[in-house]
Amino acid sequence: MNKTKNKILSYPFLHSLFLMQNEWHQHGVLVHTLRVTYYALKAGDYKFFAAGLLHDIGKPFTAYKKDKEDYEFNEWSFTDHEERSYQIIKNWPFISEYTKKIVRYHYLIRDIKKSKKEDLQRYVQKKEIWDSLDASMQEDLRKFLHYDDLGKGKKRRN
Repeated sequence: MNKTKNKILSYPFLHSLFLMQNEWHQHGVLVHTLRVTYYALKAGDYKFFAAGLLHDIGKPFTAYKKDKEDYEFNEWSFTDHEERSYQIIKNWPFISEYTKKIVRYHYLIRDIKKSKKEDLQRYVQKKEIWDSLDASMQEDLRKFLHYDDLGKGKKRRN
């Protein structure tokens, strides 16, 4: 797991929150979060309201420069940001267990696809998690991923 723990007033935290994430996101974390929530609500999927607002709450804390491209384009990587987001909200009594699961596993589908190509051990671990979820949760994660994609806007680079 990414051990980065950016402070709230640090450059990586503020830059990723307000200005720039990476090539897959047109907006910083804050605007992306609002867009994800907007698209879920627009579609009438009100059950995703809290998850939309909270799914990337841990992201600015995990922002780091992973490779040469991150430095070249002044972008950020966010390995295991979804787990950090979950760790922040897991003991909040006013957030449902359902929402906590959506937050914790919202990137699971992408992580499985990516790790299948790059890291077989991680793939096996993530696939076991996926297989442990019931069909309804798997379908909701697919839906939420769609809203997450809509919230990204257009890619900056090819």
